[in-house]
Amino acid sequence: MKDAERPQQYVRVLTIAGSDSGGGAGIQADLKTFAALGCYGMSAITALTAQNTRGVAGIHGVPAEFIAAQIDAVVGDIGVHAVKIGMLHSEAVVHAVAQAIDRHALPCVVLDPVMVSATGARLIEPAAAQALVAELFPRAALVTPNLHEAELLLGRPVASADEMPAAAQALLQLGARAVLLKGGHLPGEQVLDLLLARGGEPHAIQAPRADTRNLHGAGCTLSSAIAAFLAQELPLPLAVEAAHSYVLDAIQEGALVATGHGVGPLNHGFSPRATLLR
Repeated sequence: MKDAERPQQYVRVLTIAGSDSGGGAGIQADLKTFAALGCYGMSAITALTAQNTRGVAGIHGVPAEFIAAQIDAVVGDIGVHAVKIGMLHSEAVVHAVAQAIDRHALPCVVLDPVMVSATGARLIEPAAAQALVAELFPRAALVTPNLHEAELLLGRPVASADEMPAAAQALLQLGARAVLLKGGHLPGEQVLDLLLARGGEPHAIQAPRADTRNLHGAGCTLSSAIAAFLAQELPLPLAVEAAHSYVLDAIQEGALVATGHGVGPLNHGFSPRATLLR
């Protein structure tokens, strides 16, 4: 078939994550981000949460076999250019997702090791956290923990920017191919994130701290934006930089918008891009 006769296809990105009933994080944030960045978004829902801007009231896990069925259905018919993985609440779910990655040779996997919500709720079982490291770190192109998650993974505090390079290196030693360590929980007027890949030098990404409480879902949005840019075949450092720019703009555009009575969401759709085709 000649190129001109081949059907056009969207750039397709799959999110494997939990649902946020409040719409600010999780599957909802991921799909909004994919759409804003011109990609076709698909989902495999791992858990339902009863959640709003004030916190998480309840979590209902989806059985591992049904999560696998969602992934199989999507990949077998539509196909995938990149994958974002978020909340995986149990060891069985981690196993199922790891097996699906191998079964379908899923490309460009971005793992956001969601362990604790912004309001402090524990979102993952201890056994699942161990399985996450053993099974998904080696299968991911990038792992994107915040400092609280890094502390849980490493079993030690990461209390300053000076400690971030050693922490990122330690995460690589757990099996990750590349790590984006997010330093937003540190005090100061600048927010520092650190990208480190195996055999590479640390790459610092700094930005002014936004003067807003509307930051719910920022981590989900960043990882899904990175997946979207990897799907568009940007090299990892450029994909991370582009995703940072998008998230910062989304924060600024939603900084003064009142949504709920707690920690509000970003404005994911501030600048939708033309739909991309491959």
